[in-house]
Amino acid sequence: MEQIDPFIFQLSIFVLAIFVGYFVVWSVTPALHTPLMSVTNAISSVIVVGALLAVGVSLVDAGSWTAKIFGFIALILASVNIFGGFLVTQRMLAMYKKKDNK
Repeated sequence: MEQIDPFIFQLSIFVLAIFVGYFVVWSVTPALHTPLMSVTNAISSVIVVGALLAVGVSLVDAGSWTAKIFGFIALILASVNIFGGFLVTQRMLAMYKKKDNK
């Protein structure tokens, strides 16, 4: 029996995850967008912790420059994602407030 290349196996799982994620997110009703953004912010906060560990790897003399660079990029992208998620959540919640006509 022939072995499957691990790269091809992991790439196929990644592509399947993209398709599943796309269809799951686009099928969410508008009323559930705020809880979905909350979960996304929670996942991004875990990414921030991992990125901070990758950037601070030099403190234990075990890190390479690529780990620091990718950790810094992950830190920036996850921070933007969290900030944007809070903005979207704030706008979604503002849609449900009653308007004062004073």
